Amino acid sequence: MKLEEIKTIDEIIAILGNIILESEANNNPLGYFAVLYQKVTIKVKEGIETNFFNDGDRMGTLDVVFAKRYLQAYYDYQKNEPVTTSWQTAFTLSKNYWPVVLQHLLVGINAHINLDLGIAAAEISKNKNLGDLEDDFNRINEILASLVNEVQDDLSRVWPTLKKILQKTRNVDDFLIDFSMELARDGAWMFAKSLAHLPDKELDSLIAARDQKITEKMNIITKPGFIARVILGVIRLGEKGSVAGKIRELKKALPSPPNGISRP
Repeated sequence: MKLEEIKTIDEIIAILGNIILESEANNNPLGYFAVLYQKVTIKVKEGIETNFFNDGDRMGTLDVVFAKRYLQAYYDYQKNEPVTTSWQTAFTLSKNYWPVVLQHLLVGINAHINLDLGIAAAEISKNKNLGDLEDDFNRINEILASLVNEVQDDLSRVWPTLKKILQKTRNVDDFLIDFSMELARDGAWMFAKSLAHLPDKELDSLIAARDQKITEKMNIITKPGFIARVILGVIRLGEKGSVAGKIRELKKALPSPPNGISRP
């Protein structure tokens, strides 16, 4: 299916499932983020069905537009075509042995929330009042931020002693807390507001500037301090098993897919 033909959340969930299977087959660390993102998408779908959002139809549209930015970046990268610098940084990390699963997840979250979410919100609100979206925008951020807090629990499936190390190691805790604070800020919403008031001819330059700023902030994830690097190195050496095995462990934490969609 071509990306431009995707219209529903169920289609997004199914395509993410394909990426997970491909990553598992190829021992590709990019599958870690795909597992987490499928989890996010399933939770958003559940939120729409339980009236968690003010406007379920609009949230469904936002979720599809939002997800397609990740999918486009993923497939463009596979074809060696240009992607945003923040996604390039996230994807390139998959070629490096040393990053732990958590780092792979966080760089993907950073690129997707801090750049793509604002762009998607502005896109679906074109010629409309962006302010009407703010409450639901904050709600989807609640879901995304809450999943960051669940990541450590999910990763304990990969290496059971991870939680004890994180609890006893202040540097790594600070590293995670700092990133969570970044998620809690309203930068993505302010970015969406900036885009909403710009003429089309000025959008690309603002997006490029934001992309560069986000990429620079990703150093907190990819290049933490010396002590944190040592601790992360120990964690990495303790991550037993293949990439495919870790993906399978993370998949165990997935909620049940919607009816008609099989678990990857």
